[in-house]
Amino acid sequence: MLRRLVSKRSLATLPETLFPNKYGGRYTVTLLPGDGVGKECTDSVVSVFNAENIPIDWEIVNISGLDHKEGVAAAVQSLRRNKIGLKGLWHTSNADQSGHGSLNVAFRKQLDIYANVAVFKSLKGVKTMIPDVDLVVIRENTEGEFSGLEHESVEGVVESLKVTTLPKTERIARFAFNYAQKNGRKAVCAVHKANIMKLGDGLFRNTVTSIGEKEYPDIETSSIIVDNASMQAVAKPHQFDVLVTPSMYGTIIGNIGAALIGGPGLVAGANFGREYAVFEPGSRHVGLDIKGQNIANPTAMLLSSALMLNHLGLTKSGKRISDAVREVIAEGDVRTKDIGGDATTTEFTQAVIEKLSQTPW
Repeated sequence: MLRRLVSKRSLATLPETLFPNKYGGRYTVTLLPGDGVGKECTDSVVSVFNAENIPIDWEIVNISGLDHKEGVAAAVQSLRRNKIGLKGLWHTSNADQSGHGSLNVAFRKQLDIYANVAVFKSLKGVKTMIPDVDLVVIRENTEGEFSGLEHESVEGVVESLKVTTLPKTERIARFAFNYAQKNGRKAVCAVHKANIMKLGDGLFRNTVTSIGEKEYPDIETSSIIVDNASMQAVAKPHQFDVLVTPSMYGTIIGNIGAALIGGPGLVAGANFGREYAVFEPGSRHVGLDIKGQNIANPTAMLLSSALMLNHLGLTKSGKRISDAVREVIAEGDVRTKDIGGDATTTEFTQAVIEKLSQTPW
């Protein structure tokens, strides 16, 4: 069942401590198709959920990354009602000097969705240079380089503030270690540039290290400079388990992770706050150049939706969808162009639905 909202409405994020709205055994989830191929990929999820009779009702909020404050208000409002969302990616123009900033950053800050989780796990059947990659990047979403605090002090001189605070660093550190414990991970590594930014990144590194050693003795704690982390991720990714990073470093490492496993169309992701959770592809590639061509790979969105179902306690449904997607790719008969096939988005979606229909409950 779809409940459509006009283009300009508000978004919110889902609680880690509160339950989302559930009426008559069904959940209402905010659906934000986003820009580029977002609608094609979220349509894939809706089709699969309908085929599986999953008890989700969608509240659709159609806004673009160009909608700025009005769009954020609409998205936040919907998420504050529903507590959980599935989201496509919003485009942020790198040529925009209007002062509006990123809709994504504004959205996260208003809802305090502070933890971004991106899962980089090799899929059987996808040819890559390095097999069996399995690492997680957890990125602080609300401060650091993406604080959104910059100004032109005099003409031609722009100051951008990188903000690092002890409370938010402690919060993301504990989130990373808790994630590791709950998901059977053995090690957490803090990514930093404390050799140059001795105060800001020094605070981040030292805080993560201290919390790990004092509060999580069962989890191995380490740290690494971001440049070295980038090289090591390309050369020897198996040495990493969970990486916890300030905002910008996580984006950089995340793009490397996407390349390692076969591209951005394969990366599942999620964002968590105190009250809200929003699930979206873990690699930030909007796909403006292939919009409307029905060739996008919906795998990342489908796997993100499976994470959402796990979060809601619908773990059997989440596993069924995740397994079906992986099996279709492994069999190799139906693959999208980005991973060596010629299937359309629609054909891949239908193959997943067909696989699910053949799988007993």
